[in-house]
Amino acid sequence: MTRKLILVSFATLLMLMTEAVFARVGGLPDFTELVEESGPAVVNIRVTQFGERALGRPDGMDGPQGEEEIPEFFRRFFDVPGNPNGPGGSRPDRRGAGSGFIFESDGYIITNHHVVDGADQIIVRMADRREFEAELIGSDPLSDIALLKIDAEDLPTLKLGDSKNLKPGEWVVAIGSPFNFDQSVTAGIVSAKGRSTNQQQYVPFIQTDVAINRGNSGGPLLNMDGEVVGINSWILSSGGGYIGLSFSIPIETANGAVKQLLETGKVSRGLLGVQVGVVNREMAEAFGLERPVGALVNDVSPGSAAERAGIEPGDVILAFNDERIESSGDLPPLVGVNPPGTEAEVLVVRNGKEKTFTVTLDALESDDEGNLRASTQEDRSGNVLGIVVEPINENRRRALGNPEGGVLVSHIDSDAAFRAGLRNGDVVLTINNKAVEDVDGFNSIVESLPEGKAVALRVMRDGITRYIAYTPAVED
Repeated sequence: MTRKLILVSFATLLMLMTEAVFARVGGLPDFTELVEESGPAVVNIRVTQFGERALGRPDGMDGPQGEEEIPEFFRRFFDVPGNPNGPGGSRPDRRGAGSGFIFESDGYIITNHHVVDGADQIIVRMADRREFEAELIGSDPLSDIALLKIDAEDLPTLKLGDSKNLKPGEWVVAIGSPFNFDQSVTAGIVSAKGRSTNQQQYVPFIQTDVAINRGNSGGPLLNMDGEVVGINSWILSSGGGYIGLSFSIPIETANGAVKQLLETGKVSRGLLGVQVGVVNREMAEAFGLERPVGALVNDVSPGSAAERAGIEPGDVILAFNDERIESSGDLPPLVGVNPPGTEAEVLVVRNGKEKTFTVTLDALESDDEGNLRASTQEDRSGNVLGIVVEPINENRRRALGNPEGGVLVSHIDSDAAFRAGLRNGDVVLTINNKAVEDVDGFNSIVESLPEGKAVALRVMRDGITRYIAYTPAVED
């Protein structure tokens, strides 16, 4: 009886375990209907940059003249085999591939900027294998969004959703053409939201663990309702392959760029005119905050939207148009999504009290290709050190630990100073061991400095003091 009882108990346990496994499998999402409905609107994009065909080398010799740098666009998508110049000094056509999706039935397609950047020819292949040559309507490198148009009607489309309602742990699906394998489907979960990078600070990326590889770029990230919540953009990988860190552009960011590309062919962004930094635990305590949140205003550009509205260095920005700022990286995309001239409400903490300012955004300058313009502002310092300084306000002084004297670096014109390690937000305490009490004292010391001699500045940064030495440039 005992043996039979054991066998019965084991069989019962095995049955329960099997049922649990089947229940777990049965609880997973079924993506088949979603893919059947969404797949026809996802396209493969093939791009070509035409090469140059030469009859021979200018010097009359045979063979290549030397290597040319392969553009970043092509390095991201494929490996160029053989000699990039080809025989006789010619350069072959270069090709790449990506994904995209149709969002208007008359042939408008969204993809990534980096998929089509530099392309001379863009071919769109549909899920039914029809092919069209596409026209580039416009492209924006800062959001990595491009808009294409093909000559077709009554095309299948995808519905744009809302990424703001996404939650970490939620299922999402990607459809695209990794390594030119059309209509590949991968699924995973949302890992995090609001990820930012130094290269693309105007995009609050959606991070997922969906398998994304080369060729997936530009394809849709879909929620379980089949709505586009993101545009697959890039992966973080040391070897170039999928390792579970994939990043997508939120559909709100993409849609804002697309609307402007449709209207003007380029994207304009609002500019607040502040330099912001991280609020750490000590700063939060000094500013009367319950926890380290917001973006600390380190500097306000003269004549900017922020200065006109009354925002000052030392303010901590807590919200922009009712959108809460958890960290300094949250602010740029919230500002940049608005066109110049937009009125916005900015909530700050100053002297422990909340204040709201109404700002009218300026324009973020960019060139015809949408890239940020390098500053052409002439030297504003007017002194041999090549730096602009300002007084330290009460809030900032408390946050810094109440240093005696000192001035705040607000702008650096000198390349030598920057290379030596000086940065905006540093506090200059001494110059050649002479104490700097205030701006007037700083100017007095600087005026007495001999030309062509090295200068040692004692500065404070993040509560730590250090010396920075450099030789200021001698004016002609």
